[in-house]
Amino acid sequence: MQLVIVESPAKAKTIEKYLGGDYRVLASYGHVRDLPAKDGSVNPDDGFAMEWETYADKSKQLKAIADEAKKADRLILATDPDREGEAISWHVQEVLRNRKVLPADVERVTFNAITKPAILAAMKAPRELDTDLIDAYRARRALDYLVGFTLSPVLWRKLPGAKSAGRVQSVALRLIVEREREIEVFRPQEYWSVEAAFEQDGTTFTARLTQWEGRKLDRLSIGDEGTANRARADVEAGRFSVARVETKPATRNPPPPFTTSTLQQEAARKLGFSASHTMRVAQGLYEDGAITYMRTDGVQMDGSAIDAARKAVIERYDGGYVPDKPRQYQTKAKNAQEAHEAIRPTDFGRDRAGSGDHGRLYELIWKRALASQMAAARMERTSIELEDGTGKAVLRATGQVVLFPGYLALYEEGRDDRVVGGSGQQADAADDEDSRRLPHLKSGDAPAKKGVAAEQHFTQPPPRFSDASLIKRLEELGIGRPSTYASIIDVLKDRGYVRLEKNRFFAEESGRLLTAFLERFFEKYVSYDFTAGLEEELDDVSGGRAQWQAVLDAFWRDFKPRTDEVKDRQPSEVTAALDEFLSDYLFPPKDDGSDPRACPSCGDGRLSLRGGRFGAFVACSNYPECKYTRRFAQPGGAESGDTGPEELGKDPETGLPVERKSGRFGPYIQLGEGKDAKRASIPKDIGELDLEWALKLLSLPREIGVHPESGKTITASIGRYGPYLAHDGKYARLTSTAEVFETGMNAAVVKLAEAAANGGRPARGAAREPLKVLGKHPRTEAEIRLMEGRYGAYVTDGETNATLPKGLEKDALTLEEAAQLIDARAAAAPAKKGRKKPAAKKAAPKKKPAAKKA
Repeated sequence: MQLVIVESPAKAKTIEKYLGGDYRVLASYGHVRDLPAKDGSVNPDDGFAMEWETYADKSKQLKAIADEAKKADRLILATDPDREGEAISWHVQEVLRNRKVLPADVERVTFNAITKPAILAAMKAPRELDTDLIDAYRARRALDYLVGFTLSPVLWRKLPGAKSAGRVQSVALRLIVEREREIEVFRPQEYWSVEAAFEQDGTTFTARLTQWEGRKLDRLSIGDEGTANRARADVEAGRFSVARVETKPATRNPPPPFTTSTLQQEAARKLGFSASHTMRVAQGLYEDGAITYMRTDGVQMDGSAIDAARKAVIERYDGGYVPDKPRQYQTKAKNAQEAHEAIRPTDFGRDRAGSGDHGRLYELIWKRALASQMAAARMERTSIELEDGTGKAVLRATGQVVLFPGYLALYEEGRDDRVVGGSGQQADAADDEDSRRLPHLKSGDAPAKKGVAAEQHFTQPPPRFSDASLIKRLEELGIGRPSTYASIIDVLKDRGYVRLEKNRFFAEESGRLLTAFLERFFEKYVSYDFTAGLEEELDDVSGGRAQWQAVLDAFWRDFKPRTDEVKDRQPSEVTAALDEFLSDYLFPPKDDGSDPRACPSCGDGRLSLRGGRFGAFVACSNYPECKYTRRFAQPGGAESGDTGPEELGKDPETGLPVERKSGRFGPYIQLGEGKDAKRASIPKDIGELDLEWALKLLSLPREIGVHPESGKTITASIGRYGPYLAHDGKYARLTSTAEVFETGMNAAVVKLAEAAANGGRPARGAAREPLKVLGKHPRTEAEIRLMEGRYGAYVTDGETNATLPKGLEKDALTLEEAAQLIDARAAAAPAKKGRKKPAAKKAAPKKKPAAKKA
């Protein structure tokens, strides 16, 4: 018997079907062991020896693999064809060796697609494990561990509220923070454009003023309304005729097939997918045998695939849509061992695969790969210059005509926001001009002028990064590798360093402060050149050109002393250094020229950065006499600060002051001081807070009355998830803060009854209605349902429940994704012990017969 190890159960079932009865195919469910999260897992003093620990939730699967390995004559390690796949194979081999059940014959096979021909061909070409790829994996894992476990404790001690820093994630975060800084310092610049509308032979077109009063104009030359009106008047008065017509042919070649990064970028632009969602969907398509392996930096396609693509183009269009020779693309990746074939369909005759997001992503991959073997688009670009009789003004019109669409008939690449020069003006307007159609004109023609307009514009700041543009920038800088981009972005979001709004990344307060700390004290290690250079060294390890321990040693010799030096500094020193480093951000110059560090509350205090239990903030030097504070992320004057507690009045019962304050979780009200003080959060739906509202909030919970059926009290209050009613351990949601104080007994009883019936949270054990029935599990035929639970959405097949991971939107969940989540959860769960039978009810004691009366 031959034992084959792959990564996923879906893949295992398919491959076992292809290989036949002599093969047993089992899944490892990804990595089976890792460095334990404790000090000493990597020992730099012992050649960077690593202590590996098996994942607790993989014990069941590893036992199954070990049991089969005992019976196997041959072990075939067939995990994914990249560095991580090589590492998983190595880990499985080492676990079996440690358990003394490793077969004598161990081989490694890789395949780029889960199709029968690809699998059978791979089995005929086995090889040994690639030690260079394994060494590169070990080097990366050790680097990430050493940075995390050496730097994070420094952060915890010196930067209150900070979590942890990752080697590559910190550099990606710096990109986002620096873009935020660029936006903050950007000052819009006014400029005007002057355009004239013309008509010739029934066709209208627009020409822009490009020369005026003897000088050429660029985009920002006309900077005020007065100048724009003078220029417009000159154009209105001028008599224009065609001075020059220039026509040039142009061609556009198709882009290459997708790599991992270009797939993530294009799926973000065209489908709105996050990088992690793109990779989940692509994984499903790969395991279904629809596409080739989706983690790659290669752009080339197999010769047979190129032939199939050309044939498909001819069948779909005609022979004119394929170039004379097949197109060959060259990868930019420096490490050929990690540059696999591009992402492409396994069958070009199949233009659809899957449904929902799977179908949409497949269509994108299919179109891109097919277009890469199509003919270039042929165009004609025309520019026309019109001069007035005096030569005072020159107008220019440009246009473009597509003579032959070529690959554009099938596919056109999306674009990120682009910026012209340093002005911040986006380039879309110029592109729009180029795409216009122009009438046929020749020198001397005088088209009819229909009107002239002067339009005001302002330069725009650089756009914030999206998933697509951030990945593109990381790739341009050589930071990270194809398989890491999605996880880099997910870590930044999960740690709360950035937030995503309308598909744009915003730097959070904690992310800005962490970046400032790293730039001030570890500048080298968050520099783009250093990080890219380290990536190249790790690629050299993958290619056998460098020794992994030497790369680690060179890094550690400098990094460890630097962290020790920062660790020895007092927290006050660190805060003072950050105060100086962030001075321009925290205390920008004021328009009136006054001191930006002057306290706006007391007038004679100085503002500076302070460190607190829950993070950094700005405070007055006259504390505690002056209680002015503002959050770290609120640069500016008095209007953005918290001038300290605001007294709303006195409590008429106790005579104690009622104050409005700001805390870690936002504004709140406090009655009294010290341990006995009573506090209440301020709901967002309260307009203007006054003493009356404050006393109401401090009085909660409000007792509505006694329930007519149970005789127990009904109360109304405000909790973590908003306003609610409570009665006998059951709850009902309210829609507003006002309802907390207005809901009467009758309404409360009705709302509680409705919540018990079908609203709110069902009672424990009550049947729940699914949010959606996704369909039958493709492998077990069990019905999969999407449910809403106490801790969020989850999927279930009736036996196994699997929580949806962060970033996976329940509305976008597909059947295959749900099935994979359930399969992974089932494999990770410990074996279920037989349920205890409920204790038999004791039989009621038999009644003694009544004593007979005498």
